[in-house]
Amino acid sequence: MVSAIFFRLSPRPMHKFRAVILRIFGAKVGRGVHVYPNVKIWAPWNLILDDECGVADDVILYSQGQIRIGYRVVISQGVHLIAGTHDYTNPGFPLITKPIIIHAHAWIAAEAFVHPGITIGEGCVIGARSVVTKDMPPWMVCAGHPCKSIKERSNFISNPNVNTKLSQLMNL
Repeated sequence: MVSAIFFRLSPRPMHKFRAVILRIFGAKVGRGVHVYPNVKIWAPWNLILDDECGVADDVILYSQGQIRIGYRVVISQGVHLIAGTHDYTNPGFPLITKPIIIHAHAWIAAEAFVHPGITIGEGCVIGARSVVTKDMPPWMVCAGHPCKSIKERSNFISNPNVNTKLSQLMNL
């Protein structure tokens, strides 16, 4: 009821309000987090959102197991992060939970699907509609079904030329 009335109907810019709701229900939410109103969260108590990350509309955080979204991570619209599955080899299909960890500065593009137990490396970009079935390395652009590394992504955080340009822009 809280999700349907207060979370989903809250105006889009009210990120702090939604962060408070998530904290009330056990999520660990950092500063400057942007979670949009049409995000679906299974179990907020299994959710960790580090500072300045963003989770777009129509994202599904199926947090039967822990999901950790790192500093300045972007989760684009329609992404599925699924931290639970079932043992299909057992007739009772018991629940299996495995954490999903997405390290700082990563971007999971629109409608990607991330399986349980996956770690996305720092600065990694996952292409739109990719299906991630294994861990992805840091500072790589990865895409496909199944998702695989395609090319290296420049580490703009430690790139002195970019930092110099950012400093110059900030001083204007």
